[in-house]
Parts: sequence; structure tokens; C-alpha cells
Amino acid sequence: MKKTAPWTAAAIFLIAACALPASAKPENQPKSAAQKAHAKAGQAHQGRASAKAPVLYASRPEAMEFADDLAARRDLDREWVRQAIGQAHFLPQVPRLMLPPAKGTAKNWRVYRSRFIDPIRIRAGVRFWQENQATLERAEREFGVPAEIIVGIIGVETIYGQQMGTFRVMDALATLAFDFPAAHPRAKERTEFFRRELEQFLSLTNRSNTDPFEPRGSYAGAMGLGQFMPSSWVRYAVDFDGDGRVDLFKSPADAIGSVANYFRGHGWTPGMPTHFGVQFDHARLQLDDLLAPDILPTFSAASMLAKGAVLDAQGVQHTGPLALVELQNGNDAPSYVAGTENFYAITRYNWSSYYAMAVIELGREVAAAR
Repeated sequence: MKKTAPWTAAAIFLIAACALPASAKPENQPKSAAQKAHAKAGQAHQGRASAKAPVLYASRPEAMEFADDLAARRDLDREWVRQAIGQAHFLPQVPRLMLPPAKGTAKNWRVYRSRFIDPIRIRAGVRFWQENQATLERAEREFGVPAEIIVGIIGVETIYGQQMGTFRVMDALATLAFDFPAAHPRAKERTEFFRRELEQFLSLTNRSNTDPFEPRGSYAGAMGLGQFMPSSWVRYAVDFDGDGRVDLFKSPADAIGSVANYFRGHGWTPGMPTHFGVQFDHARLQLDDLLAPDILPTFSAASMLAKGAVLDAQGVQHTGPLALVELQNGNDAPSYVAGTENFYAITRYNWSSYYAMAVIELGREVAAAR
């Protein structure tokens, strides 16, 4: 979990599928080919800006006021905070990457899926699983999260550490905290979100005695193999390799344990399937009612049946709430599944049913390829 650029219809969909609400994690939005090209161009621009005269936030009164307030509330050294924020670079390409796609953009699950369920990711996933099998088994025992879900997340996010981002996190967070695009429909909420993330990042680097300009990540400030935002790092990151420190960049064990802990913290239920197959009895189908709650599990198996959604044999026996999940396929008929509370838990990583299905299916393909 991005960008605006000269679009093809397929490229636009890939962003639309991951449009996030205020509470979601923008760092987890997958990127289209056009977006990747735009990001590379942005990184080149970032390098050229450093060689020229970058715009620093020391010149912005509201940024310095924020620094003073943050230092007072967090009991941090005022001059250290002012210097950190003041020396952050404004990245002009980053606000553009946050703008949502044009309305009416067609979504296509098959195209989206093909970007993540491919031979490169599957082969890399098999290697990652083989190299970290004991750690994945331990995480599954301790947190109740299946190895294939953890493998699916890290594969979708960074291809198992191959693509963790090259933006200075300090620059990205400062840019989004003080220059989030006003044209965004949730600009106020998003600005507040990124100011909280900037605060968490500075507190984290201060506690760990890390230079805040050292970490690199996504243009949204996400870090490491699992692309954790600073607040997620603070709440859910764990020292799973037992070396006395948390390192989500270089320690696969820490990343594995932290992803599993994240899901446990967002309501993962051990042993529960993520979704069930569903067909329709069109004579009594109330599709609008079934889709109204979106991906929030709301219906019992019986109430779904009463509204014309016929679950598979396993789904009929499920006792928890369910959501009818629609995956559009462009001009073709949509695909549907009945998502459980564990499906919903995956969407807490990225508020997108397309993302959740990609994670689930990548993990399954890697498991089968082993």
C-alpha cells in the first residue's frame, strides 16, 4: 500500500482497489507499473534536490511550532526535535502520489492478482519459507497466525525484503505532515494521521538512539520487510530473534514475529478460515443489502442464505459473522467470497479486499510450491 501519473485503465484500477479510509495504512497500497516508474522518477528528483538547494522545513513556522509542542509533550530535547524537523526536505513528488484515482475507474481482480501471484514472488517466497521455517512455525504456535499468511504479507509488501523503499522516512513523513494535498477528500484526517506518525517516528528514533535521517522506506513512511508505519512499529514490533533489539529491516525473524503480533492485535482467531465459497439463488437475491456493510463481517450464515447467498458446505457450519466480498473483474462478472473475521483482520493491514485476497492466494501458492 499509490500514485497519480499518465494512466492506462489497468494502472488506474490498481490504485482504486486500494483506496484507504482515514484509519487505514497507506503504506500498504500496492503499486502499478506506472506508479513504480513515477516512484523511480521521484527518487531521482529527490537526489537532484539534495544536490541543489532543497526546501527545508526550518523555514516553515507551523513546522517549528509543531516541533516545540512535540518536544514538550514527549519530554524530548527541544533543539534536537527542531533540528530534525527543520532539516527535513520537502519532497514535491510525494503529495502527488497521495491523491486518489479518478472516480469511475474500473477495478479488475484478475489483473490485480496477476501482479502479486507470479513466478518471481512465488520462488522468492519458497526461499524465504525454507530459510525461516523454524521461525514461521514458532510464530504460528505463539500467535496463532498461519505461516502462509505471514509469508503472503511479506511477499506482497516487499518481495521478501527486495523492495523496502528508498525514501528517507524523515523527509516523507514531514512532507505528508505539513504538505498533505488539500485536494484529497480526507486531507484533514490524513494530515493529522501523518503528524501522529511523525511524532511516533521521532520518539522511536530518540529512544533507540538512531539518526532520524538514516531509515529508508516508502514514500508514505513505511519501513522494513513488513512495511510498518512508526505507530505500528511502536505497538506491534517484537524482538523475535532474541538479540535485544527490534530490527524490521535486517531481521526476518523480527519481521515474522511482528507481522504475527500485528494480526493478533487486530483480532486474528486461530484456526478460523479466511473465507468461504459462495453462490447465489437469484430468485431471492438481495445483493445490495448483502454488499451494504462492505468488508465488515455482519451476517450470520443463515441470514446470508435468507438473502440469497448460498455458502459452501464449510461456510454453512461457520458460527461467526460474515461479509459478502465483491471482487470486480472489469467488464466481466465479479467474483464473490464470504469473508470471515480473519479476512477482515487482513484488511486491517491494508483496507482493501483485493489486497487481502492477494495475500491469501500468494501464501497458498508459496505453500503449494514448497
